[in-house]
Amino acid sequence: MLSDAQWSVLEPMVEACRPHAKKPPEHLRRTVEAILWRHENGAKWRSVPPDLGPWWMAAQTFIRWARLGVWERLLTLAQEHGVRLGMTFLDGTNIRAHQKAAGAAKKGNSQAERDVREALGRSRGGFGTKACVVADGLGRAVAFVLAPGQAHELPHAAALLDSLPGIPKWVVADRGYASHAFRQHVWDRGARPAIPCKRNEAPVACPDWIYNNRNQVERLWARLKEWRAVATRYEKTARSFMGVLCLKAACDWIGC
Repeated sequence: MLSDAQWSVLEPMVEACRPHAKKPPEHLRRTVEAILWRHENGAKWRSVPPDLGPWWMAAQTFIRWARLGVWERLLTLAQEHGVRLGMTFLDGTNIRAHQKAAGAAKKGNSQAERDVREALGRSRGGFGTKACVVADGLGRAVAFVLAPGQAHELPHAAALLDSLPGIPKWVVADRGYASHAFRQHVWDRGARPAIPCKRNEAPVACPDWIYNNRNQVERLWARLKEWRAVATRYEKTARSFMGVLCLKAACDWIGC
C-alpha cells in the first residue's frame, strides 16, 4: 500500500510519536499498512488481508495508540512542514455512525451521558457525530473537535482557533458561525473575520475575494472522506474516531 518513498517520510514520524517500550514493535511497516488498509476500506478488522499480518495486532496497535494520543501527535508533527496562516477556515460536517459505533461501554453512566462522552447524537441526518475542523490557507487540517451529531459548530470555534500555532490574517467560515460575539473574538485575537451575516441580520463586511476561498475546506472534507472509515463512523469511542481523522489528515499533509 505504501511506496518506499512514502514510508521513508512516514516511518521517522511514527517512530517519533509511538510509545517506546523495552521491545520495539516487529513489522512496524506491515502493521501501519494494515491500519491504513482497514480505514481506507471501512472493513472489519478481521477482513485485513493476511499478507498484512495478524488483524488483531493492527487493531490492538491502532486502539492503544489512539488512547495514548499517538495519532494526534502524528498530525502535529506533520504540520512542521509549515502551517499557512494567511487564511484559516472553520467548518463542520455531520458523519453518520454505523450501528456498530453505538456499543461502547457505559462505564457506570447513563446512555445519554455515554453518547455525549463518545460524541454521538441524533440530528436530522440521523445518528452520528459532528466533526469540526480548522484548516490552514492551503486547506490542510490543523485540529479537530468532535461533538454529538445534533450539536452546533459555533461553541467549538474558539477552541479550534486556539489550537493554531499563530494568529491568522483572516478567519473564514460559513453562516453557521455568524455571531457578533464570535466576530468580536476573532478581532480581539488580531485576525479579521470573513463570515457572512444571517439573512435576518444587518449586513457585515465579508469580502468575496476572501470568502470565495472557503472551497478549500470543503475540498479538505472531500479528501478526508475518501476513507470509508471517515465518511462513516465505525469506531465505538470518540478517541478512536479522532485517531482515524488525525491519521488521515496527517497522510493528507505528507501526501500518502
